[in-house]
Amino acid sequence: MNTGLNSSASFSFILPTRIEYGIGSHRKIPDFLQEAGVRRILIITDPGVAKLSWFTQLKARLTQRDCEVEVFSGVEPNPKDRNVEEAAEVARKVKADCLLAVGGGSPIDCAKVVSILAVYGGKPRDYEDPSRIGPHPLPLIAVPTTAGTGSEVTFGAVITDTKARFKFTVKSPLLAPKIALLDPELTLSMHPSLTASTGMDALTHAIEAYTSRASEPLADACALYAAELLLSYLPRVVQQGTDIEARSAVLLGSLLAGIAFSHSDVGAVHCIAEALGGMYDLPHGVCNAVCLPYVMEYCLESNILRYARLGQAMGVYSTPPTGVSIPKSSPTAPDTRGIRETQESVRRRAQATVHLVKDLARQVGLPDFRSFAVPESDFPLIAEKAAANGSNKDNVPILTQEDYLRILKRLQGGG
Repeated sequence: MNTGLNSSASFSFILPTRIEYGIGSHRKIPDFLQEAGVRRILIITDPGVAKLSWFTQLKARLTQRDCEVEVFSGVEPNPKDRNVEEAAEVARKVKADCLLAVGGGSPIDCAKVVSILAVYGGKPRDYEDPSRIGPHPLPLIAVPTTAGTGSEVTFGAVITDTKARFKFTVKSPLLAPKIALLDPELTLSMHPSLTASTGMDALTHAIEAYTSRASEPLADACALYAAELLLSYLPRVVQQGTDIEARSAVLLGSLLAGIAFSHSDVGAVHCIAEALGGMYDLPHGVCNAVCLPYVMEYCLESNILRYARLGQAMGVYSTPPTGVSIPKSSPTAPDTRGIRETQESVRRRAQATVHLVKDLARQVGLPDFRSFAVPESDFPLIAEKAAANGSNKDNVPILTQEDYLRILKRLQGGG
């Protein structure tokens, strides 16, 4: 099937992060730090992770290796500029020579900007211009405890300006963690609702990366496999949180989606989610997850080939007039190899892909947009901020403020 690939277009692919993936691999953290030759370590995390028994054991093992360990556990959801400034002050005070970010995307994003401020000073928003980032931020090791953001392999950090109630991005390959250590065991304690929202966040990254105007072939490959893994295993892991095989697959899907969107871009879903998060401090992953199927539906006609190819990766083998798809696992799935699809069959496959994502959101128990209690009087401002988001230019199609207003009204209607 034609996917609209321009194989002659130029692209670049940079992944400076060393990836260590495996069940039980978090026990090797002291070895990696010793290998890096660092001794004064600032761990950046959140209050919930700091209370876990394995986290206490990790600190003890580091101390036994003659490491000087300090913990900053004050990172809030949607990390704030104040969190970055406070943690950077601690890093300077203890003369940290390495940062260890442990947690979800919030601690990891916070630590990325701390790595700059601890060395070069200033305020977080000073570094929205990547040319101002010095060449040697503090080295960072990232250990994700959720499967959603992919921040352990991305170059960007999204921080909330608390005065402006606005999310801004600091982005440079210099911010990429030196090591990303992914252990499915660390995701076993996630609550089903958190598992669902972060998993759908990862699916959003995969879908937006693949359908982005900035997509490129290597990122496409990661995005398609991420979508396949997440669609296949997320319902299972939401139902059975201790299923280590499913946990592993979803964590791998999150990792691949992170690689995909960091080398492509996100789109309109994130534009809305970041506006909502900045204004109301709503959970980023939940906002992405709730908005995803509605934005897909709105943008479908402008990107049919890409949506159809996503559907193929996610198991949409047939798209009958009813809109019901036949997944790969079905024994009745037809062998479509060598069959040239008509334009109408491609459209039906693309439409079925949107239905599949909408059904998945319901299946894993995502809340309704109306549960956010966002005042409709704020919709014009949300739409304005979404349209002004830097990723809007890479959405297909580029949306106007009026487009975003229409999507918000559809979300409010819940249809």
